[in-house]
Amino acid sequence: MTTCPPPPPARTLAPASVAVVLGTRPELVKLAPLIHELGDAARLVHTGQHWDETMSGRFLRDLGLPRPQLLTGVGGRPRAGQIALSLGQLDAAFAEDRPAAVVVQGDTNATLAGALAANARGIPLVHVEAGLRSFDRAMPEEHNRVMVDHVADLLCAATTGNAANLRAESLDEERIALTGNTVVEVVRRQLPDADARAALLAAHGVAPDGYVLATVHRPENTDTAGALRAVLTELDRIARTGTPVLFPMHPRTRAAVERFALDGLLARIAVTGPVGYAEFLGLARHAALLVSDSGGVQEECTVLGRPLLVVRRSTERPEAVEAGFAALVPPGPGLGDLAADWLADSPERLARLAATPSPYGDGLASARIAALTARLSERPVPVAA
Repeated sequence: MTTCPPPPPARTLAPASVAVVLGTRPELVKLAPLIHELGDAARLVHTGQHWDETMSGRFLRDLGLPRPQLLTGVGGRPRAGQIALSLGQLDAAFAEDRPAAVVVQGDTNATLAGALAANARGIPLVHVEAGLRSFDRAMPEEHNRVMVDHVADLLCAATTGNAANLRAESLDEERIALTGNTVVEVVRRQLPDADARAALLAAHGVAPDGYVLATVHRPENTDTAGALRAVLTELDRIARTGTPVLFPMHPRTRAAVERFALDGLLARIAVTGPVGYAEFLGLARHAALLVSDSGGVQEECTVLGRPLLVVRRSTERPEAVEAGFAALVPPGPGLGDLAADWLADSPERLARLAATPSPYGDGLASARIAALTARLSERPVPVAA
């Protein structure tokens, strides 16, 4: 395994020579610093897996990203349809204008489609955030990330634990690079300054360290009435104690609330529409407690120094739990019980987390990945049969 020192900026790549394939807003966030590092070498391709002009367009603007090439007909389809349609269009695009390398991140359907398209054309493939494992085969994302790791030419592991997962699957040591996670630099760059954060809290009518910030969007928590009711009941329970609960609601969750007629559970919760990434970070930075099923929030909380209850039964990011920032708790009374316990010792917990370093690296991941990508693009890769 290669442990990478902080490299000089990569400037040897030709314009538009690296296809960065993504399909969701979290991927936009996590890949933004790498896209900036690549500069005009980056060619942004969005599969449309989660494309919404209001939300996705806002993320592009907030993150300073170029308008992507957008595939058609992918959003809203089942998993197999998304992968198949994306793969066909990506293959045609790569045949017409072959990139020197393809970069994908994480474990989405777009990630798998981009990886398969690169592999089919013998194009060097970079997997950012390689080696994550939940060991939960019920998660489609687990299948996606495992398959991508096994076809990638460069495996950018964020942590030593991720690298160990790759070695345990007998992946070649020379393909693995310990880079850190781009989330560290994303949060540092996008977090609003103190004055902007103070104005943001005032606009929402909350005080620093005096509220809970919640997000819920994963299918396991929104696709059935029972699961969503369990989560909302516990958020309502927190709000009943007098601690404000801010709840920026994902469109999937809002649709589920309406479908299952659960609006009554929102009466005491401060529900807002989706917020921009910088605004979310500003609110998260001063929350006494975060409650979320998001993978990204599990990483962001370690940079912000905030405690998080992860509303899931398994996680591919155990580092946040091991470092004391987060705890796994499935929907149900245990969520409200643990929230009450953590809020009760909030000053001590916040002080301890403020002094705990993030397990996700030093904020130089994008520079490392860009340099390694430039090096990889110079090596020939055999065309797959």
